[in-house]
Amino acid sequence: MKNTIIFFFIIIIVYVIIGNIVSANNLIPEDAIRIRIIPNSNSVYDQKIKQKVKEEVQTDMYELLKNTKGSSDAKRLITSHIDMLDSKIDNLLKSENYNKPYSINYGLNYFPEKEYKGIKYNEGYYESLVVTIGAGEGDNWWCVLFPPLCLIEAEESTDVEYTSFVKEMVDKYL
Repeated sequence: MKNTIIFFFIIIIVYVIIGNIVSANNLIPEDAIRIRIIPNSNSVYDQKIKQKVKEEVQTDMYELLKNTKGSSDAKRLITSHIDMLDSKIDNLLKSENYNKPYSINYGLNYFPEKEYKGIKYNEGYYESLVVTIGAGEGDNWWCVLFPPLCLIEAEESTDVEYTSFVKEMVDKYL
């Protein structure tokens, strides 16, 4: 009897561990669209500029994508509004007297491996919107643009725990 209880206890532990590994690897849907803002450097000023660009892009993308139901619609909206986004970033950088060049790329872009709050996100090429400022050598910010896992923050004034919304967002948008 004791061996049977130990056996079932081990089975339950293995099941929980495997379930956590599988769910961690599936936090971001396969057809998700990511966003990444890469600053010129890690200087305080360059990181401040990255933050301002992030806030501008996040707000614009929230307004653009808030009622979008599928990734193909999101892709179409993003690509058709690149010029608008370019203009807004250009105006923002000029208002800050920031004279570094920048680029906006939508397509398959490289993302390095990242661990965030105990979750490992694999490196690879992902469909994404990437804004690179200057040399693009600073610590970047990235999140999932669609389903809008990080755009929730653009609507709320408090900090958001993105991983707690993952299942809800995936169910809503997929």
